[in-house]
Amino acid sequence: MVQCHVVRRPQGASAQFLQLRRAPGEFLAGAWALVSGSIQSGETAVAAARRELREETALEPLEFYQLDHVNVFYLAGTDTIWHCPQFCAIVAADAPVRLNAEHDQYRWVDRDEANQALLWPGERTAFAELCREILDGGPAREYLRIAD
Repeated sequence: MVQCHVVRRPQGASAQFLQLRRAPGEFLAGAWALVSGSIQSGETAVAAARRELREETALEPLEFYQLDHVNVFYLAGTDTIWHCPQFCAIVAADAPVRLNAEHDQYRWVDRDEANQALLWPGERTAFAELCREILDGGPAREYLRIAD
């Protein structure tokens, strides 16, 4: 599985973060979530993150980054442990979001609201890294960028 944080920078405003609401009947229905999905057979995590971004939002990144943090979590229902690479896509401020059937609503939120609304502890850890290293120009920024 992969997760992708999506960021835009509107003119004269600070960074905003995309959150998607899971549609009724979907896993975690009603929860606000990141772009996420499974890695398909033969697919790299980077390719899966880009594909999920296109499928769930129809967005294309202007800049794309890996995050050092890998979200690790356990699902009791399937008795499985998941290792979930995290990514960051910076998109055009005016790019339209087109949701697929997995989501019924989206919103753009500021940094404070985004951090408070992230559901899982691992997502908040990755978010802190994203803000520190990518948005605030940390020393690892250039090394985390994934070339097109």
